[in-house]
Amino acid sequence: MIHETTDQLFVDAARILLRSSHTVAFTGAGISVESGIPPFRGAGGLWDKYDPGILDLDRFHDDPSATWKVIAKLFYEYFQASHPNAAHLALVELERQGLLREVITQNIDNLHQKGGSRRVHEFHGNALRLQCTGCSAFYQPDEKLLSQLPPRCDCSSVLKPDFIFFGEMIPEKALQASMHAARKAEVFLVIGSTGEVFPAAQIPAMAKQNGAHIIEVNITESLFTPQITDILLKGQASGVMKTLLCTLERIKKGNS
Repeated sequence: MIHETTDQLFVDAARILLRSSHTVAFTGAGISVESGIPPFRGAGGLWDKYDPGILDLDRFHDDPSATWKVIAKLFYEYFQASHPNAAHLALVELERQGLLREVITQNIDNLHQKGGSRRVHEFHGNALRLQCTGCSAFYQPDEKLLSQLPPRCDCSSVLKPDFIFFGEMIPEKALQASMHAARKAEVFLVIGSTGEVFPAAQIPAMAKQNGAHIIEVNITESLFTPQITDILLKGQASGVMKTLLCTLERIKKGNS
């Protein structure tokens, strides 16, 4: 990993991005914290307050009413009121400039799409879709639908959030798209991911094995840092990404 002054790290990262013909962003919970969405793990995370077993697939099927009471509080109180922050919007700007091809996200909050990112691979699904456990129809969660728990489809079957529960497989389409991106990428921009969640954490490692530069944005070192990271830009995602955009502009104008 490169160790230099902070300003030089941003310059190095910006130059790597400018040389890349295929950059992929890989995002975790840390990018959404500034949007008011708490992470699952770590100090102050949701699993400090709630039993993670509430998202066990078998428990959901055994007692959807009890599970939905917690799900509604955990996800729909937080997510419906949240908005993309500067880090999400920076990725949209990188895409607009032709410097970012696609986003792989571990998050289920839909904030990349709200911000305007056009090509997003949802590795763990999306909380803002509900799917019928009977006929597989999709719904958008709204106040009326969630007024009675568990919410039900027109066919009377229980609706399940369209994100991955414990004991459930990663969606095949998202998995294949993410692996394809890892094989093609010249740069992987890892933002707000600790590297603790598998199999998602294998995607940046796969990119590294295929020769990609790994630029990491995190408030502290992660499990990725000593293993695959080339440049670590420390700090909150929004501040780091704004600085990176400014550095890119300086270099393009010939000022760095």
